[in-house]
Amino acid sequence: MAGHSKWKQIKHYKAATDAKRGALFTKLIREITVAAKFGGGDPDGNPRLRTAIDAAKGNSMPKDNIERAIKKGTGELEGVDYQEVTYEAYGPGGVAIMIQALTDNPTRTVADVRFKLSRGGGSFGSTNSVAFLFDRKGQMYVEAAGRDEDATMEAALECGAEDFSREDDRFLISTDPADLHAVKTALEARGITATDAAIVWVPKTTVKVEGDAAEQLLKLLEALEDLDDVQKVDANFDIDFSQLAEA
Repeated sequence: MAGHSKWKQIKHYKAATDAKRGALFTKLIREITVAAKFGGGDPDGNPRLRTAIDAAKGNSMPKDNIERAIKKGTGELEGVDYQEVTYEAYGPGGVAIMIQALTDNPTRTVADVRFKLSRGGGSFGSTNSVAFLFDRKGQMYVEAAGRDEDATMEAALECGAEDFSREDDRFLISTDPADLHAVKTALEARGITATDAAIVWVPKTTVKVEGDAAEQLLKLLEALEDLDDVQKVDANFDIDFSQLAEA
């Protein structure tokens, strides 16, 4: 859990100062479109779409953009036919990496991912060479400020969460992937707003990475996430970020 959680923290704080809103909107729109395509345009009956819309709203996406993305997914507007693809890879220090993408051109995407991996000290893995090292989980965060930790944990577990922990100024709530939206909705009914809800690959064990390898790994993960077609990157690393900062 350490690798995934720490990487989430880095991205959380980075997002507050990073001006890559256009690229973020592109990824969010793709997720909304695909969710609507496979589950229909009604968010009340499509948990994946509801989660995608919540993420878009949480990042201040205009309502018109969201509605157009839904209509492209349902076929009411002409749109791009995206495919879901998952790549398994290895990074510096032997770290396992799961890369999720939405693409209209898998040949282009695999070439882009391969290029970033080769430049960043990584390599592709064969099918199922990495996936067995991870569990598929739903995850969301709740701001800890002003909330009692025990009471919030009790509420989360009563709403169907599988696990609860604290990460700095936020609480991390984990669920079965199928229960993510139901747990989020149940928490909202109790006045607890959860953000960054997503289905992710959570590592079962982690690999400790230090020094130059750690620096190289973080650069690789960021380079992969900067690709337009890549939606999410999860990895099983464990890095001591305090030592990294001092170095």
